[in-house]
Parts: sequence; structure tokens; C-alpha cells
Amino acid sequence: MYPPVTQFETRALRLQPGIEEPLRVVIAEDSVLLRACAVRLLEESGFEVVGQAGDAEDLLRKVRAHRPDVAVIDVRMPPEHSDEGVQAARVIRAEFPHTGVLVLSAHLEERYARELLEDGSAGVGYLLKDRIAEVERFTDAVARVARGGSVLDPEVVASMIRGRRGALESLSKREREVLDGMAAGRSNRGIADTLFISDRAVERHVTAIFGKLDLPASEHAHRRVLAVLAHVAAKTA
Repeated sequence: MYPPVTQFETRALRLQPGIEEPLRVVIAEDSVLLRACAVRLLEESGFEVVGQAGDAEDLLRKVRAHRPDVAVIDVRMPPEHSDEGVQAARVIRAEFPHTGVLVLSAHLEERYARELLEDGSAGVGYLLKDRIAEVERFTDAVARVARGGSVLDPEVVASMIRGRRGALESLSKREREVLDGMAAGRSNRGIADTLFISDRAVERHVTAIFGKLDLPASEHAHRRVLAVLAHVAAKTA
């Protein structure tokens, strides 16, 4: 079970007939059988599936037409079966920031999780497809992402931040506040404005965070994603 969150302006997590509307879902999966299975699980759990798609192009059409609370997306879809789902998810996040995206993958592929988190972790999820069989975990993840929360498959988290979780305890209160801003997808300037500190101060805190988490001096955005992963993992552990 994932802990409750309070981010985003979307509908409530638990459905109360006659009081709250169901969460609206568009699902994209090129396997007709798997898609039908996921749709049935979601509908039996109280979600409203407003659209289904078998490829990324159709997915974008359905999302633009229905404006769902969340899109559940297969990583690999026609025509190339490479990363069409991830790219479609990023388009959805750009066009409809209040629509969550939960990406499903048959295999553990770290780079896709990193790409999804580059713009912030709010309303983003990445799960292995095997989790669909764990009905409560799957439906909980869909609802959590729809509400603006973050869901990362435990195997992905373990692979990407192994050995770094304990380092979070060494962060100062201000560094944790800066990391919260990074996880929300804010730029350094956005974090500075929120915390009423200078851009230079934010840069110093970000550098300190990278150092304490022992993140490699690789491309800057990649280090930000790894820092956010550590932050999200600690909150969902």
C-alpha cells in the first residue's frame, strides 16, 4: 500500500457513490488481452475508463478528447515498439499538467524512469507490468498518480538509488526543502522564489545535496533525477 498524498487539484482517492465522481482513466496497451484485463480490474475497483488505445497516436487523441485524471501507458507500443509510451507520457505532462501518467513496463528499464522524472515527480508513476496482478497495489498506484502523487516500482528504486537512502538523513532542514522543490519539478529560480532565498543560495544547497547523496558528477539533470528518486523512495518506503 502507498501512503496518501495531498498534491495536485484532482478528485479524491477513495470513491463514495453519490458523493464523489470516479477517477477517469485512459489506458494505452497494444496487447488487447492485457488491456482488457486492466480495464476490467479498474472498472471493478470503481474507476471510469473513458478511453482505450493501442498506440501512442491514438492515446494522445483520447487524452485530448477526454481530459482524464490519469493515463495508464505501456512503454513500448506501435509502430516501433521502442519508447513511444514514454514520449507520449511526456507530451501529456506538457499539455495537461493535471493529468497523471502511470507508465507500465515489462522489464526494468532505468532510463525510462529517469526520463519521466526529469520534469518533476508529481503525478508520475512507473511500474513493472507484473504489478497488474497485484490488484490492490495496481489500483492504488493509479489513484495515487491521479491525485498528483508519485509511484515508483520498488525494483526500479532499489536499482537506481542503492546505498543512497540513508544519506538523506544527513540533509539539513533547508536542503530537504530544496529537495522538495526539486521533486515538485521547480527550477532553481522557482525554488528560490518559494523559499524566499537567493538563486545563489539554492545553487549551494543543490550542490550540497549532490555531495551528501554521493551522486556522480555527470550531466546535471541526471543528478537532479537521482536526487528526486532518493527523495521519493524515502517517502514511499
